[in-house]
Amino acid sequence: MGYTSVEDKTMPWQTCDLMDKRREFVELASREGANKAELCKRFKISRKTGYKWLARHRKGEGLADVPRKPAESPGRTKAAMEDKIVAVRQKHPVWGGRKLKRWLEDRGEKNVPSASTITEVLRRHGLLSQPAGPSGKGWERFEREEPNELWQMDYKGWFELAAGGRCHALTMLDDHSRFNLLLEPCAGETYAEFKPLLEGAFRLYGLPAAILCDNGKPWGDSQGHFTQCEAWLLRLGVRVYHGRPRHPQTQGKEERFHRTFQAEVLSRTTVWRDHAHCRREFAPWRGIYNHERPHHSLGGDTPASRYRISPRAMPVQLPQARAWYGGEDVVRRVLDKGIISFRGVLWSIGEAFRGEDVALRQIGEESFEVYYCWKRIGVADFAQHRATGESGYAPLSERRVGRPPQP
Repeated sequence: MGYTSVEDKTMPWQTCDLMDKRREFVELASREGANKAELCKRFKISRKTGYKWLARHRKGEGLADVPRKPAESPGRTKAAMEDKIVAVRQKHPVWGGRKLKRWLEDRGEKNVPSASTITEVLRRHGLLSQPAGPSGKGWERFEREEPNELWQMDYKGWFELAAGGRCHALTMLDDHSRFNLLLEPCAGETYAEFKPLLEGAFRLYGLPAAILCDNGKPWGDSQGHFTQCEAWLLRLGVRVYHGRPRHPQTQGKEERFHRTFQAEVLSRTTVWRDHAHCRREFAPWRGIYNHERPHHSLGGDTPASRYRISPRAMPVQLPQARAWYGGEDVVRRVLDKGIISFRGVLWSIGEAFRGEDVALRQIGEESFEVYYCWKRIGVADFAQHRATGESGYAPLSERRVGRPPQP
């Protein structure tokens, strides 16, 4: 079904994910008010190719994974509909009656039975299993009002690879739409491996207003110190929020995504050979999750139908911290041990800011707010420092990134 434009020399996509990228492009570009030129730039295709795909999409030519079929005639038998239900269920073994009903309707099927009738069909064919959801009282759902207001990010628990090593699946969702922005197998949970993957997502989808993650590495620190990852995101103008320790429901959408990923992908393969094998299996399912799978909390809509790219493009060059500082700010360079010297005292700023410039702004007779770029990272309080009488580097007070505010 896929095709590659011979006149477009800029397209970097691999054959295995070409269909998913093409489908993602036309869905985003078809939205009212979509900036098609910007989308072509982010997806690294020419405008000519982009408009050609849009034209094919409008005509229903060659963009859907499952071809649209003619509407069912009144003479078609109930058995034929049951066959379709069974076929879709076998392809997606954990989808229930509501998802199957919406999926069939979205593909032009007429006279699709009710969700309860579909459930009975599954039971008759021995395809019904009891879902293993979490027990106990659920928590109240919150949702951002617009795409890209908040992204949620986490690693799925690791598993062993037959070729050696482990796979740590990095996942990231848009809070409003549940659109999956990243699903990538990683060798570990390190900043060096994580950063280029997030940069790729930023170049394609733009910058979010904020990212919510847990307190673990590479983006968090259980001791409350800023990390290298946080410093990088702050320079990009992205707020960083951390969930409450031992409260995974703070990142409830990520937790739910991980359960779906486990049920629909990981549990269906007993041996994972290497990261290339993981990537080949993850990529097609990501396309199904974003573009085909009806989402219960979205009223049966797909995540892609609710998502649009951020107008904040990834900058070509990372902004310098000094760009945020004013003429009355006292600017100090953070030394190798994460300290600055100010008014005869060595203040501990944090090793995440080594080699960077921070600004001090007086707020009291003996207290100064300390800023990195636009973010206040603490207060240098000389009176408090004298009162403690502690030796060594003076710590800043009020030095934590903060918790995500409720919508």
